[in-house]
Amino acid sequence: MNLLNFNELQANQGVPSTGKILIAEPLLNDPNFSRSVVLLCDHNEEGSVGFVINQPTKLSLDDLLPELPACNINVFVGGPVQPDKIHMIHRMPDILGGSLVCDDIFWGGSYDTLKTLLESGASIGDQIRIFIGYSGWTGGQLEHEMKDNTWLIANANAKLLFETDIKNIWLDSISLLGKKFSYLANFPINPQSN
Repeated sequence: MNLLNFNELQANQGVPSTGKILIAEPLLNDPNFSRSVVLLCDHNEEGSVGFVINQPTKLSLDDLLPELPACNINVFVGGPVQPDKIHMIHRMPDILGGSLVCDDIFWGGSYDTLKTLLESGASIGDQIRIFIGYSGWTGGQLEHEMKDNTWLIANANAKLLFETDIKNIWLDSISLLGKKFSYLANFPINPQSN
């Protein structure tokens, strides 16, 4: 018996694509993805690349790159793949460059320009997200996980990524699915402990 009726949910979801968010189903046990929301920045037949947008670390960017001036830009765990690589997602394409993901969200860009901005004292913490590692799937792997009812899909938006309190991102993402599925937000993290 499928308590969450994911077949009905997914019938309304569409398929993974660049610019969508993957919302972890409420009972997902994987410690890398429990209650996570992943922004898909690239999706094609060869595979997918995304970043978990609601797993902050206790680090700031200047902890990772000591040559930068002290800044208040938090670092997030983007996923378990290549945790020694730094990625940025932002909404400053005229300054930083990058590739359009969707809406007002861009992936990548010029680290030299970022360094110059920070050295000038610019306050850009609400315009950029820094990630260590990423979430990756080989060709067809994500679609297989969709069939296993691991993820729900919604459209990404800049407000969710840059303006929503990190503690609320998963719940706010569930609300993007519509009132019909708001009950998902009430599922306990560990049903056995109830």
